[in-house]
Amino acid sequence: MSLSDGKIHPVSSNGDIKDKPFKIFVGYDPREDLAYEVCRHSILKRSSIPVEITPIKQSDLRKDGLYWRERGKFESTEFSFSRFLTPHLANYEGWAMFVDCDFLYLADIKELRDLIDEKYAIMCVQHDYTPKETTKMDGAVQTVYPRKNWSSMVLYNCGHPKNKVLTPEVVNTETGAFLHRFSWLEDGEIGSIPFVWNFLEGHNKVVENDPQTRPKAVHYTRGGPWFEAWKNCEFADLWLNEMEERTQETKKKTEN
Repeated sequence: MSLSDGKIHPVSSNGDIKDKPFKIFVGYDPREDLAYEVCRHSILKRSSIPVEITPIKQSDLRKDGLYWRERGKFESTEFSFSRFLTPHLANYEGWAMFVDCDFLYLADIKELRDLIDEKYAIMCVQHDYTPKETTKMDGAVQTVYPRKNWSSMVLYNCGHPKNKVLTPEVVNTETGAFLHRFSWLEDGEIGSIPFVWNFLEGHNKVVENDPQTRPKAVHYTRGGPWFEAWKNCEFADLWLNEMEERTQETKKKTEN
């Protein structure tokens, strides 16, 4: 408990993180607007804590002078690099999450937030993933590099001194290798999260009778059912059900 102003306030093990809405920044691409909306719905539907969800839209960042780099031929989405602005967008304060829009959450985001450990600069699922496909999504080139998919869902300790390196200038000029491999950090500053929070469709497997392998967040990293080529991918039914539920809720709100 705290008595700093004469009143009693609860203090959590994660500072004041539990007293404020959990900031979530979701990568946005106009081609995947529906994926973003369904991802957002899946978080809000299951969350038992206040959350603040913000799409990272490249067009807005350019207008605000925060993003100016030209798009490279291997960038499959508009947020390939803008994702690393997360600490800046959170004012380098507290913890915030970045996540790709091609996620479907199946569990309460509070469970993920409660894994936060202040000793780390970032926390993520540390995949050992080499894709077999040469293309993904709607024909984008599938690239292979160390720590692939680590940056697709990251818990950022935005106030950590090391993360102050991620200024707009650095995000706009550094190489993909530097950013996606978290090269501004030492290995010991990167915490690990169970793979079920970034369960790669087509790669990770559910083991029968082992609840520890059931996905809490499915990542349609190869492409999800919002793309024609991937409409029959694994867990497509879960995403389609979520989409339909969101559609019906939106329809009811419109009618009312």
